[in-house]
Amino acid sequence: VQLVESGGGSVQAGGSLRLSCAYSGYYSRYCMGWFRQAPGKEREEVASVITRADMSYYADSVKGRFTVSRDSGALYLQMTSLKPEDSGMYYCAAGRLGRNHCPRRPGADGNDWGKGTQVTVS
Repeated sequence: VQLVESGGGSVQAGGSLRLSCAYSGYYSRYCMGWFRQAPGKEREEVASVITRADMSYYADSVKGRFTVSRDSGALYLQMTSLKPEDSGMYYCAAGRLGRNHCPRRPGADGNDWGKGTQVTVS
């Protein structure tokens, strides 16, 4: 596994968490992002760093509350003002992220995925 998430946990509504995704330098040229999946729901993109466009993407539901960033060895997601609907398994991904201008990885969907870290907001 080349993407390793950490930082999840249980927190009360209004609280904060910071997720980290450690990766090797090999991923530095790839678009990277955070996705989440709640029980019974489809996986959704939360926030991403789009390298070639030098921009960040945020889902409308997290704008103003979450901040995505990266350095040479990790992708981060700072989450504030957490709500119960933010609960779910959070996954780090690198690769195509559904965007034609992002280089793809060899996986079936063009992405590499971590195993996830659980976030529970009550």
